[in-house]
Amino acid sequence: MMKVLRPTKLMAAAAVAFGMLSSPLAHAAKDVTFAVSIALETLDPYNTNSTLNQAAGKAYYEGLFEFDKDLKVQKVLATDYTVSEDGLVYTFKLRPGVKFHDGTDFNAEAVKINFDRPANPDNRLSRYIQFSVIEKTEVVDPMTVRITLKKPFSAFINALAHPAAMMISPAALAKYGKEIGFHPVGTGPFEFVEWKPAEYLKVKKFDGYWKTGYPKVDTLTFRTVTDNNTRAAVVQTGEAQFAFPVPFEQAAVLKKNEKLDVVDHQNSIMARYLSMNTQQKPFDNVKVREAINYAINKEALAKVAFSGYATVVDGVVPKGVDFAHQTGPWPYDIKKAKALLAEAGYPNGFESQLWSAYNDGTSVKVVQFLQQQLAQVGIKVSVEVLESGQRVQRVQQVQKPEDAKVRMYYAGWSSSTGEADWGLRPLLTTAAFPPVLNNVSYYSNKSVDDGIQQALATTDRAKKTEIYKNVQETIWKDAPWAFLVTQNNLYVRSKNLSGVYVEPDTSFWFGDIDLKQ
Repeated sequence: MMKVLRPTKLMAAAAVAFGMLSSPLAHAAKDVTFAVSIALETLDPYNTNSTLNQAAGKAYYEGLFEFDKDLKVQKVLATDYTVSEDGLVYTFKLRPGVKFHDGTDFNAEAVKINFDRPANPDNRLSRYIQFSVIEKTEVVDPMTVRITLKKPFSAFINALAHPAAMMISPAALAKYGKEIGFHPVGTGPFEFVEWKPAEYLKVKKFDGYWKTGYPKVDTLTFRTVTDNNTRAAVVQTGEAQFAFPVPFEQAAVLKKNEKLDVVDHQNSIMARYLSMNTQQKPFDNVKVREAINYAINKEALAKVAFSGYATVVDGVVPKGVDFAHQTGPWPYDIKKAKALLAEAGYPNGFESQLWSAYNDGTSVKVVQFLQQQLAQVGIKVSVEVLESGQRVQRVQQVQKPEDAKVRMYYAGWSSSTGEADWGLRPLLTTAAFPPVLNNVSYYSNKSVDDGIQQALATTDRAKKTEIYKNVQETIWKDAPWAFLVTQNNLYVRSKNLSGVYVEPDTSFWFGDIDLKQ
């Protein structure tokens, strides 16, 4: 005889629970974690030079423009603009109906307040150099703003697309003042939840976002994981859905995980170079600098230190940056290097020191390799990898060129405005000596200085291309650096994560981020 089971209260409760879970109204939260390599230092985009700080800022802030995943300029809070014939006056039409997270309206007055702040040298903000060209910002009407420049600056729209040029709520600026770096309030797809420095930054979906249907995930967390191996591990365990950078040597292991995508972007503009203090012997002699370029096997460097995830550079500004000019590369030629050293008066080489701007595992491999290469031509260098505090004190805060102790310096740079100006002016002009900017080679050439200013003053693309070509060829021949490699952007993400990219300048684009469940 068949026994009929009658529903119990427990079974009924289970049925109700199952019904709730299967209801289209109920869904699991889409929480995404990014594992990143360094701690955030401030949430004020105008007061940091950290690419990561500004990349995270794209979650809660937006600018008039942005760079897409290929570093092309796109309109965001600006819908249109015009430029006067003399290149001095820019007039912007603004997107209507946009609100900041605190309910404040986005309008022309908000733009004026935001740009007046970094353009004022008294505020001593890190991005002053980016906005110092602004003479005044004026409100034309609620949705129209006019910016007048002190002099023509043809890279201005690129500068406004940089993630430093974000719109902060005027009400928040008035409320928090200098503490705005702890209380971000923007118009972006996510709003601020919590920041524990050295640990994580968490943001959540902003329900009042102007772009319908976005964002597609509920929360986004930037978790600081300084150890390379641990950063790779947390994606494998599912604790994070995205990690950058990942150790080049672990790429093969990560690729075996069927739940992960290892992405190798070869469009990186992160150039690595060895600068030489051109105002100190023996590096004041161009033949010595040429010899050092010939003495380094860049292809071997790419294999040894970057596990093949790097490309030998063939110009001062990397491919992919607007107005970059290919001039090289410098070939590897030990015989030529030794001959040049002899001509310069150093037939037996010399002794010096080599500092690294970074202390991560890859950088240690690089400087050890450089040490070995230079020894082959009689250049004996002591190597030191600098902590961030040491880098600031010994390199960035030096007040006078004659006080600089730096000799050879391994570093990197991405032209994060996507234009040759930012690959040249901060690194290779006389006005960029520390502590102003990053010309650690103390390279000074009037034709280069004048050429860069001429390029910025013209809107004629053909003329600008020719000027930048001449400037880059001059620098290449003067060899203030040993030009090394452009490293690939290697990152890993869960297969169910989409709409996330590492941009060529090592920033993040996550404008279409989604997580399949």
